[in-house]
Amino acid sequence: MDNASLSRKPPQASELVADEIPEAVRDHPYPEAGQSQSKKKGLIWKLLGLAALACGVSIWLHLNFNLFPTTSQAEPTQQNSAPTSSASPSVASPASTPKVPTTPDNLLGHLPYPEAPAKDLVGVTSDGSVKLRTSAAAKYQEMANAAAASGIYFAPISGFRSLQDQQHVFFDVKAERRQNASKRAEVSAPPGYSEHHTGYAIDIGDGSAPEHNLSPSFENTEAFKWLEANAVAFSFEMSFPKNNRQGVSYEPWHWRFVGDKQSLETFYKAHSMKK
Repeated sequence: MDNASLSRKPPQASELVADEIPEAVRDHPYPEAGQSQSKKKGLIWKLLGLAALACGVSIWLHLNFNLFPTTSQAEPTQQNSAPTSSASPSVASPASTPKVPTTPDNLLGHLPYPEAPAKDLVGVTSDGSVKLRTSAAAKYQEMANAAAASGIYFAPISGFRSLQDQQHVFFDVKAERRQNASKRAEVSAPPGYSEHHTGYAIDIGDGSAPEHNLSPSFENTEAFKWLEANAVAFSFEMSFPKNNRQGVSYEPWHWRFVGDKQSLETFYKAHSMKK
């Protein structure tokens, strides 16, 4: 080997022409490092893709099927405490509710009536022992005067009665006659159930035939015949005719005034009763 060959240095890598570099080295200068980085990048993208897919599926399931409820912790507490409201002391149980006594609409065939105010009562007799309400008293006097003009003289027997008066008429007489309540109710109303309380009712007798007073035989008197024909013109009517709706015994002597709004309202229920 000559000296020129020995003195020549091997070419540097930078000086090599591309064609002089082996093909395998030229295409992949660092083959192992290139393959590793490519694999890592591919794995990362795959993981990101799977994460995005899982997130999307989770949101879709939540919106459509509510698989992930967001109920707060306070809800079970409210639900558990709800049944205790029934035990609240402010709510009265049916067993503890007191029963309020009510007045029967019909007691032994008689209806309840209020007691007339004393200031509205006036006498229809000279001694003032028989009283009616002002409107009823005025019409009764007209009727009695008209009957007297025909030679018929009324004998007013009983008008307004207080609760105490009716207590005697019903219970005391019942005891004296040894009648039971049903039997006594056929001819007299219990206290609180008499038309006489209203001041609109009056028992009328015949002054010329007192033996028929307060008796069914009163129908045979001239006074009754006149009343039957003329009482309606003065707004009086018989309360208990034969076979009356209330089932009370026939009382041809008992008449009631129905000539103003209040008296009509007072006896409305008696008129509306069915036989």
